[in-house]
Amino acid sequence: MTRESIIDAIRSVLRDHLKTPHLDAFAPAARLNEDLYLDSILMMELFLELELSHGLSVPDDVMAAQSPATVADLADLLAGTAPAAASAPAGGSVHGEDYVDIKVHCVVSCLSDALKRAGIDHRPFYFGVWDADFAVSAGRSLHYHTPAINHDAFRHWYRRLYGAEVREWYDRGRSKDDNLAVLLDLVETRSDTLSIMAMVDLFHLPERENKFNQNPFPHYLMLEPGRDRDSFRVLDPDFRWEGEIARDKIINAFRQPTVAGGFLFDRRDLRRPGAAALKGYFDACFKPDANPLTAAVRTIVTAHLDGRDGLTVAGLGEALRELPVISIRKYAYEHGFAFFWRALHLPDETFLARCDAIEEIVQGFRALHYAVHRLSQTGDGALVPDIAARLDRLDRQEFALKADLATVFRAWCAAVLPAEAA
Repeated sequence: MTRESIIDAIRSVLRDHLKTPHLDAFAPAARLNEDLYLDSILMMELFLELELSHGLSVPDDVMAAQSPATVADLADLLAGTAPAAASAPAGGSVHGEDYVDIKVHCVVSCLSDALKRAGIDHRPFYFGVWDADFAVSAGRSLHYHTPAINHDAFRHWYRRLYGAEVREWYDRGRSKDDNLAVLLDLVETRSDTLSIMAMVDLFHLPERENKFNQNPFPHYLMLEPGRDRDSFRVLDPDFRWEGEIARDKIINAFRQPTVAGGFLFDRRDLRRPGAAALKGYFDACFKPDANPLTAAVRTIVTAHLDGRDGLTVAGLGEALRELPVISIRKYAYEHGFAFFWRALHLPDETFLARCDAIEEIVQGFRALHYAVHRLSQTGDGALVPDIAARLDRLDRQEFALKADLATVFRAWCAAVLPAEAA
């Protein structure tokens, strides 16, 4: 197919199969996420329908390496004319201050932003992120956030490691209006060192670009007074953005029934952690013999294949809808390795090899997600062995990475703890 006919095919799938309400924005230059509002699931449905109905597909490795931003980018990818993906920037030496930062958990990103502003190395705080809490519902669906996920472990260790008490100001026993009044008062009267976190439904802030565009999308932001009473200054460390947003838009996103939460802490209380405390945190977080996310996905897939409690294969796509939001947490391993590499003055080349292994795991989850969605849409049982093999491979890769991390952790303990004790 020509590039023009591929663009026509994309339009027809969006119109007839996905029934997108944003087709008036369709054009070669239209952005898939920001203009056409295609989230990760809708993108997979688009890919799958183009494959099944128009014979257009790309290999898993190409799909994983490329992230088409526009309709034209997608057409080039499907036509096989997209330029090869550029190598990811090295981001400087792991021992340099310009090393690329990882942001994969909104609560941890907000807390870590304060550490960086205080000149404290935030990387160890990410020990708790690669296997951070998520939920599997009674209906065998995966969720990155539920009311039962309270972040108490992060709050506890933030105080033990860095000295600042992360207090919950949001009261779930009170109405939205009451909690909104508390938030507005906190922002208006805050001291310069007080950080105020509020949970909003990011889906209701369409001017805030994000690559997931989940609906709903519970997400923590930090709020400060804006230039005037009609705006807030918003800090979103997880998506590397800060700026002014109209007050009424933030209030609307905060008032959504899908969200409820807020914390505050004073940056004046921050201190550098000792090596013994960091060892305690690593030991508390590290799960060398378990990969909770892979195990949860395996359980969900098996339950749907077996038809337990009325589940069907067709429901797998929705059951694993939030997998991309959780699987990117595996990038947090990079912060773990970076911390130990810097402390032990290990060479950049060996660190980059670990980064490549982490990237394989993240992209493996992305390819798994597409394979599961294909099974959900087609019901083709012949796809099941491939999905099982992908899960097994992800388990092997992550266990190998954890064994590698445990080795360098022990080396760090041997080098650092005796000196601190002395």
